[in-house]
Amino acid sequence: MNTKIRVLALIVALIVGNATRVFSQEDTKDGNKTRDAYLRDQVGKIRDNSLKGIDSKADWDANSKEMRRQLLEMLGLWPLPAKTDLKPVVTGKIEAGGIRVEKIHFQSMPGLYVTANLYLPQKIEGKIPAILYVCGHANVLIKETVGDKTIAVSYGSKAHYQYHPVWFAQNGYACIALDTLQLGEIQGIHHGTYNQNMWWWQCMGYTSAGVECWNAMRALDYLQTRPEIDSSRLGVTGRSGGGATSWWIAAADERIKAAVPVAGISDLQAHLLEGIEPRLRKGVITGHCDCMYFINLYRWDFTQLIALCAPRAVLLGNSDEDPIFPKPGYLRMVDKVRKIYAMLNAPDGFALLETKGGHVDTAELRRGINAWMNKWLKGDTNPPAAEKPIKFDPRQLKVFDSLPTDEINSQLHEHFIKKAVWETPSSDNHFKESWQKKSGQALTDLKQKVFRNWGDDQLPLEIKPAETKVFDGVKLQAFDFVSEKEIPLRLFVLSAEKTTKPKLLVAEALNEAEWQKFVAMMGSDFFTILKDGEKVKRNEEEFQQQKRMMAGNDWAFAMIVPRGFGATPWTDTVTIDGKTMDFQLRRRYALLGQTLDSQRVWDVRRGVQVLNANPNFKDVPLWLVGKNDMAGIALYAAIFEPAIQRLDLWNLSPSHRIGPIFLEVLRVLDIPQALALLYPRKVKLYFQSKDESKPFGWVDEFQKVMGKEFLQHRVAAPK
Repeated sequence: MNTKIRVLALIVALIVGNATRVFSQEDTKDGNKTRDAYLRDQVGKIRDNSLKGIDSKADWDANSKEMRRQLLEMLGLWPLPAKTDLKPVVTGKIEAGGIRVEKIHFQSMPGLYVTANLYLPQKIEGKIPAILYVCGHANVLIKETVGDKTIAVSYGSKAHYQYHPVWFAQNGYACIALDTLQLGEIQGIHHGTYNQNMWWWQCMGYTSAGVECWNAMRALDYLQTRPEIDSSRLGVTGRSGGGATSWWIAAADERIKAAVPVAGISDLQAHLLEGIEPRLRKGVITGHCDCMYFINLYRWDFTQLIALCAPRAVLLGNSDEDPIFPKPGYLRMVDKVRKIYAMLNAPDGFALLETKGGHVDTAELRRGINAWMNKWLKGDTNPPAAEKPIKFDPRQLKVFDSLPTDEINSQLHEHFIKKAVWETPSSDNHFKESWQKKSGQALTDLKQKVFRNWGDDQLPLEIKPAETKVFDGVKLQAFDFVSEKEIPLRLFVLSAEKTTKPKLLVAEALNEAEWQKFVAMMGSDFFTILKDGEKVKRNEEEFQQQKRMMAGNDWAFAMIVPRGFGATPWTDTVTIDGKTMDFQLRRRYALLGQTLDSQRVWDVRRGVQVLNANPNFKDVPLWLVGKNDMAGIALYAAIFEPAIQRLDLWNLSPSHRIGPIFLEVLRVLDIPQALALLYPRKVKLYFQSKDESKPFGWVDEFQKVMGKEFLQHRVAAPK
């Protein structure tokens, strides 16, 4: 290993050994207090800005179109997918008690099959109103023997919720009951970030909520092809997950004239901060799957979702003891929404139906749904007819005898949204001539989309020299600063005792593993400044090697420790009533229009700005180092901090599908193109084997076309 590589290995490794730190509750108390304070501050800002500036009908008319576009984008539906041939097929019909049920499938896009049951009165005169019933999470599974195996066959949630469309068909409506993506006859995935670790969904701007909204839109398209249906009288209802889908489709598609979403909405405060039931006390997000959430790029509270239905008729249904849609979470939104309806001269168009009970489908809720639809779709204000139950065997309602081989439902997350495509750099395609335009657009998209919700760059850093500790010829300085409101951080500068203005400053963005190594190298003699490692025995060999290297080269090293790492770490768990539960921090960040990774990039940027502001480092060359998951963080910090002259990245991920996770970033670029944005600054990539560099071939071709080498690969695993 040559001298330069050895030096960089030392910078990154700092020590040998991989001691694992076990956090006690006391270790994480201060960190988690900061974590929670930040969430509370951000939720407050979003709540206060919700519908801000909408004070008149003119304001509404000027803003509602863009609000609807924003909603579609946050659902992964902008621009809208092509409305291809639905290819509807009726696979069978059944009749009972004066109604007819058609078993239907259609394709909302090629290969995306939607299974449904269309309920109709047997006797129809003229055109009738239609209800879109979007199902919640209540799949019907029946064990059946296939060959020599017993398997659970999915009949879909439509079989469970059949009593809703039965009533509508008995009372002069058409009603189509849709299966969901995950709980249909063909089963896809709703829970990508909930329990499947598919964090790259956020990089694509993909959410299963968008799929459910799209399938509902296409169901409306199908209803409008039916000759017996009055397309001007369309309503939607559903409960739980179907309640959420009712909100998505009612807000997104103005063909809906009356909506009754039941148990499907709460405000951000309830989702992220305050539930009622013990397991949900820190927010009900831990009780919900991904179909409940948009990618909150434009930082909406759910009040805006309700308001976007105005002035059309909406009844918000909920029970007063529902643990996953708590009463305070919907009541806080009601008054704001009523003001919007009054402003649009439709005060009767919005109402609250609150019943007693928990998260259950009660007769009182159903009567409220039926009365609302009668009023707004039929002009009938009389009490709705009583229910006359007809129950079909789920097997009677099944659409498919065998599942289609061309379905994409099961892997829809791989198809629904397309990532950005960058052509391979070549002199034949005039890539060099177009690079300035391409790179400029990419930077604009990163700023305006991916990182639009970074912190306030006008917020003072509030730099405070915290402490200086000298021991055995080594000087460690600590500087406290503010990254964002409620995010105080501390960075460290390590140098020889007599160094004031170094010849080179090398900064490293530390994750928890690298922080632990740094603390172990420094040992307990530096505990008062590190606030960590009180009982850690110093690794004397590494300490002396670092000391000699700094003194011999007159270099200094800065350790930037982003939020959640270091002496006050954050955890992704929460203790409630003595029980440890998942906190789902990364899902919470997405509801703030951020990711934890994106805000750590911001922290590193702010740390670099602290170094730039120090007069002792003026005109001193600045390098930045990132290792493993911090390599991608350092990469993006360098893109936006031009003072960084060189970047050294160890084991950089080849794609955002692995990390780092940023909202919608794969719709702009991937890691190789991000590296190209640093051109012509120097970049060195370090891998543990030559094969690991192969995915970066695009950027290798880029520098050939540009005619100047700026990026080098090295096989040199850190110690």
